[in-house]
Amino acid sequence: MSARKKKVAAKKAPPRFRSEDAEREFWADHDVVDYFDWDEAVPGSFPALKPSTTTISLRLPEPLLEELKALANERDVPYQSLLKVFLAERVARERGWRGKKREKV
Repeated sequence: MSARKKKVAAKKAPPRFRSEDAEREFWADHDVVDYFDWDEAVPGSFPALKPSTTTISLRLPEPLLEELKALANERDVPYQSLLKVFLAERVARERGWRGKKREKV
């Protein structure tokens, strides 16, 4: 028997896990190489994934946009990202989500 066949035959079956926490603990102490043969791996395909964001058009007063860009520059982040943070914080405050986990809709 070749060394390659011995190597493949030596792979262990991964256990079934009671929870994601149990699985996380297991993989923290074990090497995936002992359980899977990467030579047999197949690339994943996720054709049904949709972008998690939606493109919108928003008209802002020019001075407000310039202030936003200046703030973003001071923080070294893109101004669109800073705007999303500001909007998310305000929506959370309006909804009263402050330290709470929000419910999924």
